[in-house]
Amino acid sequence: MPRNREREIPRRLLAWYRENKRDLPWRKTRDPYRIWVSEIMLQQTRVETVIPYYERFLKRFPDVRALARAPLDRVLKTWENLGYYSRARHLHEAARDIVTRFGGKIPDTKEQLLQLPGIGAYTAGAVLSIAFEKPYAAVDGNVIRVIARLFGVEEPVDGKGVKDQIGAIAQRLVPADEPGHFVQALMDLGSGVCMPRGPECPICPLAVLCIARRKGIQEALPVKKKAATVPQRAAVAAIIRNDAGKVLMVKRPQRGLLGGLWSFPGSALDEGDAPAARLRKAMRELGLKIAPGKALFRVEHGYSHFSITVSVFDGRLREAIPSPGGSVMFQWAGKRDFSRLALSRLEMKILKELQARKPV
Repeated sequence: MPRNREREIPRRLLAWYRENKRDLPWRKTRDPYRIWVSEIMLQQTRVETVIPYYERFLKRFPDVRALARAPLDRVLKTWENLGYYSRARHLHEAARDIVTRFGGKIPDTKEQLLQLPGIGAYTAGAVLSIAFEKPYAAVDGNVIRVIARLFGVEEPVDGKGVKDQIGAIAQRLVPADEPGHFVQALMDLGSGVCMPRGPECPICPLAVLCIARRKGIQEALPVKKKAATVPQRAAVAAIIRNDAGKVLMVKRPQRGLLGGLWSFPGSALDEGDAPAARLRKAMRELGLKIAPGKALFRVEHGYSHFSITVSVFDGRLREAIPSPGGSVMFQWAGKRDFSRLALSRLEMKILKELQARKPV
C-alpha cells in the first residue's frame, strides 16, 4: 500500500474516534498505573466484564504502592472470577518490582517495562502510547484482524513471520501526534466495527482503503491455522469435614495453574487411574491420611486450553492434619471463611453443588 494511504489511515481513524470513542473509565485518566491495570484486565476478557472489577480493584489498591503492600491473598480475592489468575500474580509481583527498582514510578521505556512480570510487547505498547503519548503500537487480536483485512494479508496470521509483518505495519501506522488515541481507535474499530463475524463495512471509516473489502474477502480474513482439539482431562477432589462442619481447603503453590488460590484437596487423574486410589495417593503427597468415602457428584469446567471433569468424593481424616508451617498450607473453612478465600471458578462450582446438598 502506498505511503500516502498509510498516512490516510490514521487521519481517517482519528477523526472517527473523536466522534465514536467508547466512554470507559480508564479513558478518563493518563495515570500509567490505572492504564496498566486496565490493560492487564482486558487481556482475553470482555470490556463489560472488566469495568466493575477495574473499579473495585482501584478502590482497594489505588496506586502501585498500595498494590505492592497488599498480601497476595487479598489481591487474588479481589480478582476472583475474572479468570487467568496469573495476571493478578504478575500485577502484584510487578508492583513490588516497580516500588523497589523504580521508586514507585511506572517505567516509561519499552526496555524497562518488558523487564516486569506479566508485561509483553502488547501491554508495553499500550502503556507507552496511552499513558506517555509515545508512538508505539499495541497489537492484539483485534488489531491483527483489522490490519489483515486492511492490507489483504491472506497467509495464516498465527505464523510468526506473518505476525511480525502485521506488527511492523501497525507500528508504521502509529502517528507521532495522538498515538494513544490512535491505538485505542484501532481497538474500538476491531471490537465494534471490524468484528470477527459480520463486519460492519458500510460504517467503517477505512472501508475505501480496505483491500479485503475491495476483493470481497473480508469475512474470510484473517486466516488462521486449524485449531487443535481441546483435550479432556479428569481429576478427583475430597470433601473432608471436621466436627464443626467446616471443610478442609488446601492452598495451591504460587507457581502453576491457579497458583495461590485455595482448592479442595485432590489431584489430576492419569489414564487408567482408579479415582479412589489416586485420591489416597494425592492425599499422602499432601501429608494427609484419609479414607475415601462414596462418590458425591461430578463437576465439569472449561479452561482456555482444556476441559476437566472432577469427581468429588466424601472423605474422612485418619490422622490430624499437619501442623501449620509445613510446605503445604491447610485451612478449615466455613461460610465466613469462604467470603475471604480466593477460589477459582471450578472450586466455586464444587462449593455451590456442595452447599445445595449440605450447607457449609
